[in-house]
Amino acid sequence: MRKGKVFYKNHLAGIITETNEGEYEFQYNNQYAKDHPNDFITFTMPVREKPYKEKRLFPFFEGLIPEGWLLDIASKNWKINKNDRMGLLLTCCQNCIGAVSVEPITEEENGA
Repeated sequence: MRKGKVFYKNHLAGIITETNEGEYEFQYNNQYAKDHPNDFITFTMPVREKPYKEKRLFPFFEGLIPEGWLLDIASKNWKINKNDRMGLLLTCCQNCIGAVSVEPITEEENGA
């Protein structure tokens, strides 16, 4: 199971998870939901307590992953398969242009 911290305007907004079954979940942080109820990361995922679940990586997060020649460079440099969307998200999206960034959660942070 891989996870990442999702930041919105430097605030921890939530956690994105790829389950062992290859499905995806995004859960807003409880404190973020209380403090920023109208600061959603995308219009398709308004702030709520219930997690969002999908069989594929959410389109919003797909849009953060590089494309074209930048994807080729990222894939080659970090030795990540272009089809490993969660791997690319966790590796390439820590310093995105815009308000959202994603940082990987290490095994130590994850309690493993």
